[in-house]
Amino acid sequence: MATENKKGGLKEYFKGVKYEMKKVVWPTKKELGSYTVMVLFACSLFAVGFWLLDTLFAAGLNLIFGA
Repeated sequence: MATENKKGGLKEYFKGVKYEMKKVVWPTKKELGSYTVMVLFACSLFAVGFWLLDTLFAAGLNLIFGA
């Protein structure tokens, strides 16, 4: 059949969300701080890496085309 039978609806959906949220293991403040530092470090590392690649690529183009 083209139509499916709805099971539950909106109320059942939010009931399921509440049930699943109870199973979540939240990080401690110490873990959260550690994870935040790691993410900021990784973002900084990638930003510097992309800047370096962009600078080298631009320098290479300047050498080739003599701007």
